[in-house]
Amino acid sequence: MKADQLLKNYAAGVRDFTGINLSEANLREANLSGIILDKAILDGANLSHANLAQASLIEADLNGANLSNADLSGSNLSGAILDGAILDEAILDGANLSQADLTVAKLIDTNLSEADLQEASLIAANLDGANLSGADLTVADLSQANLTQADLNQTNLSGANLDGANIEGTILDENV
Repeated sequence: MKADQLLKNYAAGVRDFTGINLSEANLREANLSGIILDKAILDGANLSHANLAQASLIEADLNGANLSNADLSGSNLSGAILDGAILDEAILDGANLSQADLTVAKLIDTNLSEADLQEASLIAANLDGANLSGADLTVADLSQANLTQADLNQTNLSGANLDGANIEGTILDENV
């Protein structure tokens, strides 16, 4: 299915696109709130500025996808593959990213407040200026990650791997 067909079907009320292949699709600025894209292939897709609030992207392949400035608040991305994805300035507050692969992902100035990142892989991810306040990073792998100027107030880092992470200027509290 092509991006334009997906948008037509979505406009007609269809929400479940489980397993769809939208590799390299251009869905920039699309309104897809509440869409179901579980196990979908969206590698290299352009979803910048898209509205994906409350979307389900469980185990979706978003390798190298552009999600900059996208609204993914309250979305479920558990087990999603976001290796090398661009999520700069995206809104992921309250999102479920448990067991997601965010290796070398760009999350500069991204809002991840109250997000569930339990057991997520954030190896060498760039979280410069990210808001992780109240996020759950239990057993997350943040080795070699850039957390410069990140807000980690009220963040749960129990069992998290911070080996080699840059935490210069990071905002922490005593409840970490």
